[in-house]
Amino acid sequence: MLVLLGPVAARAQTLDLRLLETTDIHMNLLAFDYYEDRPVQAWGLARTATLIAQARAEVRNSLLFDDGDMLQGSPLGDEVARWHPLRPGRLHPAIRVMNALHYDAGNIGNHEFNYGLPFLRRALQGSTFPWVDANLVVDDGRGDPAAAAPAFTPYVILERRFVDRSGAPQTLKVGVIGFAPPQVMQWDREHLRGRLQALDIPATARRLVPQMRAAGADLVIVLAHSGLERGATTPPMAENTVARLAEVPGVGAILFGHTHGEFPGASFTGYPGVDLSHGTLDGVPATMAGFWGSDLGVIDLVLDKGPEGWRVSSGRATLRPVYDRQARRALAEPDPAIERLVQPEHAATRAAMSTPVTRSTGPLDSYFALVRDDPSVDLVARAQLEYGRRLLAGTPYAGLPLLSAAAPFKTGARGAGGGGGYTDIPAGPIALRDVASLYVYPNTVNIVRITGAQVREWLEFAAGAYRRIDPRGPPVQDLLDPSFPSFNADTLLGVQYAIDLTQPARWDRSGQLVAPQAHRIVDLRWQGRPIDDRAWFAVVTNNYRASGGGHFPGLDGRQIIVDAPEENRDVLTRYLKARQPLRPEVDAHWRLQPVPGVALRFTSGAGGIARLAQAPQVRLVRDAGDGSALYELAP
Repeated sequence: MLVLLGPVAARAQTLDLRLLETTDIHMNLLAFDYYEDRPVQAWGLARTATLIAQARAEVRNSLLFDDGDMLQGSPLGDEVARWHPLRPGRLHPAIRVMNALHYDAGNIGNHEFNYGLPFLRRALQGSTFPWVDANLVVDDGRGDPAAAAPAFTPYVILERRFVDRSGAPQTLKVGVIGFAPPQVMQWDREHLRGRLQALDIPATARRLVPQMRAAGADLVIVLAHSGLERGATTPPMAENTVARLAEVPGVGAILFGHTHGEFPGASFTGYPGVDLSHGTLDGVPATMAGFWGSDLGVIDLVLDKGPEGWRVSSGRATLRPVYDRQARRALAEPDPAIERLVQPEHAATRAAMSTPVTRSTGPLDSYFALVRDDPSVDLVARAQLEYGRRLLAGTPYAGLPLLSAAAPFKTGARGAGGGGGYTDIPAGPIALRDVASLYVYPNTVNIVRITGAQVREWLEFAAGAYRRIDPRGPPVQDLLDPSFPSFNADTLLGVQYAIDLTQPARWDRSGQLVAPQAHRIVDLRWQGRPIDDRAWFAVVTNNYRASGGGHFPGLDGRQIIVDAPEENRDVLTRYLKARQPLRPEVDAHWRLQPVPGVALRFTSGAGGIARLAQAPQVRLVRDAGDGSALYELAP
């Protein structure tokens, strides 16, 4: 009897394991908006920390991971990296918080490199948990990235004691591997050139996951700072590769991020291999926990132990938000212990953000920046243009027509609840917090040299921000494509043009030409004359865009003629200080062509209602009552 029952008892060993994920916190450690200098309900790791404690208390076994983009993204990150850099021996506040929350491992995202490699390595010191990345290697000058040494720890195998369903203790070896987008080599080339090289994410996973299993990993968890692509195939060195990772044998669960989405969530309906009811990709449990601490990703795994060891027999992923968007109420209060840990840097950030810069004779806001030539965007473009002229003076490029690219960065925190996330600066004093609201990222200034034809394609790609309008369709149609990030909705100061919304988008978001016959950009002119496709132009932009960020056609880093060390935000600050007072202005250099018989509607923040006098082409349809409002473009 004992001989017969022994194998049955072994097969009956079952263990429940909960995986918890945060991702894309972007230094929103507290539930606080530094741009508006007020607490918020819809995001912040301090709120997510409350959900983490609740989720842990519900189960016997759990692990907590972060999937990257922790160290940059809010003024608090700038405070620690730029304004009052970390002193030797002092913990980075993000690491302080993560240590207190007892993370089991962290992944390195692309924005971790925005302040440079030395700062990143210094910031991670003192972490009580490992950080992983497998597809970034040392540039050893030999030209063979596949043979180069890892730049970071590629993976770890965590030995953890858990309790199975019978109450018996079990020791599991949990393998954790991390990945970052290869495009980081373009986006932060000034920091990483000659230091690091990138490898393809799925190829690296196919090589290392078997190694992890052979080294004894009972379960392999992938931390992928990469988005979920829709197609059945993915080109080499792709940015978003999570579907391909789900196809790698031996992967037990995937925690992903980077694209600020919510998985499982309705926006992924219809994606190949996606089961939203269970939160799986090709059967592999997976989650992406929004951004800024808006959600906690939860994966509940069931593992069975058989003759060949532990295996995942089932799994389900869910999201737990910190904010109920329909009821407009917080679902998690901030953890006061986390708030106390960050108080010194928090106070210093608020003080720095209050530094006066200039005064403005009129308001600056981004409520309607996607639908009209907007003063807040033009201000950035003008500052860059003035700086660009100085950079090119005395060079062989000084005679080129000079343009300036700018985009609205804050057009609604759709993923973080409510109608917030807009620049809203009233007439009067402008402080440093307002400059940071106008230009959110720590980009540096680049100038590229491109042809008139490339100028046109640049604008064609940016025009993907709009839905196609059917002139014979319904009398009311939605104008904006909510999946298009507003930081890619570039305008080019220095040329004049209109956008024909009845045409399909010429390019898709991945930079593929999908409608070769379509041309949304019409009446493109420079100094009043039709643009010459063969003429050369210089365009002031940022290092992200110039190096290929956003997949704009014709931009891959080879067009850069000036790689300046100064940040675009510093250039803007100097421009503002030189104008006492500032007089907001636009020159109406671009416009959306009306579609006769069709009302073009869009959602923006309810704060725009008070700004309608400055936007005569926009009218209010209704206030939604949740911080947002529905607007319409006047015919």
